[in-house]
Amino acid sequence: MKLIRYTALCAFLALAACNKPAATDKPVEAATPAKPPVVTVNGKALSQELFEDYAKALSGKPSSELTPEDRDQIKENLVRVELIAQQAEKDGLTKDPEIANRIELQRLNLIQQAAAQRYLKDRTPTDAELRAEFDAQLASTPLVEYQARHILVSSEDVAQKVVQQLQGGADFAGLAKRLSSDKESAKNGGDLGWFSPGRMVKQFSDAVALLKKGEYTKTPVQTQFGWHVIQLQNVRDRAPPAFDDVKQQLSQLVMQKKFKAYSDEMIKAAKIDPPLTTMPAPPVGAAPAAPATPAPAAPAAN
Repeated sequence: MKLIRYTALCAFLALAACNKPAATDKPVEAATPAKPPVVTVNGKALSQELFEDYAKALSGKPSSELTPEDRDQIKENLVRVELIAQQAEKDGLTKDPEIANRIELQRLNLIQQAAAQRYLKDRTPTDAELRAEFDAQLASTPLVEYQARHILVSSEDVAQKVVQQLQGGADFAGLAKRLSSDKESAKNGGDLGWFSPGRMVKQFSDAVALLKKGEYTKTPVQTQFGWHVIQLQNVRDRAPPAFDDVKQQLSQLVMQKKFKAYSDEMIKAAKIDPPLTTMPAPPVGAAPAAPATPAPAAPAAN
């Protein structure tokens, strides 16, 4: 994200001007004139820099690459946004606690991103750091894949009834087709295909890891998506990823840890009342965030 930059040079320049010696033979260089605003709205000037950032945010391109018509439309949009904001402030909307909190969170997030970019600019991970992170991730990541199927329902009571039907000899795939609210897997008898533990939400993966081949969960498993009855169909080992294939993810992890260590030192030096009971855990695992719902994983190469 491109950030709007602020300067704090005015006071320094004013002080320098006061201490400047009397006229000398050296010609005085003319100051660079300030850029005129792109537009003024009810007396408030909107700068060229703001317009450039807004144009790039909307179009993904610098304004110089846009047509005059596109630039005019973006300028009109910016004026509309400014007018709405001015009216909202007159109406006291920014004093609403919920809105004020959101604005403050956006401010904190923007500053944190800028601070992270600045701190990490000259701290690009070395190959040795990437290798060390690669080894750490391999040591903490199970090199296994599961093939499982599930029946997803809305309540624990319904899930218990599904378990009772299975214990009475009902066919898992048939129940999944009739009862599961995960329609994508239900049409395949609840089959989720092959997946690594990191592909599923933690409660789901943890439950699968405790099953033996052919077993199903006698106690329904709750996730944010509902209640699951899960059956493990098969297990296989998976090859570790090649180092070169995951260098980008490793680099992101190393930089996250560097910036976390930087903020950890701030926490240690800060006066915090009441003191924090725990420190945030370092990021673990090179796998991406869990998907929105247990879903068929892409078949892995044999």
